[in-house]
Amino acid sequence: MTAVAHVIGDPIAQSKSPLIHGFWLKKLGIDADYKAQHVLGQGLEGYLARQGRDPEWRGCNVTMPHKQAVIEHLADVDDVASRIGAVNTIYPGPDRGLAGTNTDAAGFLEPLREELAQTHYFRMARILGTGGAARAIIFALAQEGFTLVVAGRDTAKARALLDELAPKGEHHAVHIAHFAEPTDFAFDDREGCLDLVVNATSLGMVGNMPLAFDWSHAPPGSIAYDIVTSPIDTPFLKSARERGHRAIDGFAMLIGQAAIAFEKFFGQSPPRQHDAELMGILSA
Repeated sequence: MTAVAHVIGDPIAQSKSPLIHGFWLKKLGIDADYKAQHVLGQGLEGYLARQGRDPEWRGCNVTMPHKQAVIEHLADVDDVASRIGAVNTIYPGPDRGLAGTNTDAAGFLEPLREELAQTHYFRMARILGTGGAARAIIFALAQEGFTLVVAGRDTAKARALLDELAPKGEHHAVHIAHFAEPTDFAFDDREGCLDLVVNATSLGMVGNMPLAFDWSHAPPGSIAYDIVTSPIDTPFLKSARERGHRAIDGFAMLIGQAAIAFEKFFGQSPPRQHDAELMGILSA
């Protein structure tokens, strides 16, 4: 029998995870499969119970809207997932009980590792969005010593996320419209600082309105990071490059988080030397 892993969600047809994991499995010659499974909320418990009894099932990635709902069905949730309050990777634990972790935080940080290895006298991140993806991003950046400004349509929700996920530090919650209008704020010398602007919303995704962000809110040298993957080159990233900012697209986080999950599922590190080829496939 062939080993199998899944990605589950509702909807799920848009997921690129099967392409990523399938590419790595083929490169490594592993006799296994990775498939998308459409799982509704009411079918979540049954899916996990059924797959947990299958000796060929290696686990599943979890996408919206199940990242929080799956927690109550797991025998073990690691510290990172517990603190984020969301699970995106499930795998068989001891005695075939199901274990959960969250690879989104580490996946998000992966393309920033070169910058994070440096010493800065100040780090600031402007995070636009208060949904499920923002939880892991807020947690990850707080752990890396960033002062955070979280923007959402509901400032009370933004404040609650900061209080829960980044209780230490002088962080700020603002309305997302704050960043849509120009500002004449005069930034001081940012030499030795690390500044990020992160789109953690679905704005800019195919079928959605573009994200309204005026780049006068970001100092020179800021890094623009968009987690949207369809399209991969969003209006937000295009406008960032026009202003001379470095742009990181959504494939960086997607591949980074998938690499950690792949090792959990199949016991081998994915062949990251082929990332350029994989990016071409994902972009096609």
